[in-house]
Amino acid sequence: MKDWRGGRAASFNIIPSSTGAAKAVGKVLPALNGKLTGMAFRVPTVDVSVVDLTARLEKTASYDEIKAAIKEESETNLKGILGYTEDDVVSTDFVGDSRSSIFDAKAGIALNGNFVKVVSWYDNEWGYSNRVIDLIRHMASVA
Repeated sequence: MKDWRGGRAASFNIIPSSTGAAKAVGKVLPALNGKLTGMAFRVPTVDVSVVDLTARLEKTASYDEIKAAIKEESETNLKGILGYTEDDVVSTDFVGDSRSSIFDAKAGIALNGNFVKVVSWYDNEWGYSNRVIDLIRHMASVA
């Protein structure tokens, strides 16, 4: 199928597009397989992408509880991989950021205790490259 939208002055337009990210998540985290989908918007920026994830929760949680849990993980188990910010940020703030995902606490919302939207930024080139290095180091340590 031809991508007619993708060929239309990409430096001047926001272009809706497909993404394989949801399928990839299902392969890495089998418990989530088939439970999420998504799309991408190609925007005229040099680097950095943002994820806008809307979720229906099985267990009720306030947005403050979600923020606290993400902040805790960013400072402990996922330090260096998951970030957390309450600053008023824009995409260029994350160019060259080695973390895989930086949760934007101010950008998310909760409609109620079971329906939330979380937003997270990432440098799609540098963050990925750092995870490849992590993988190579891990492979070397178990070889």
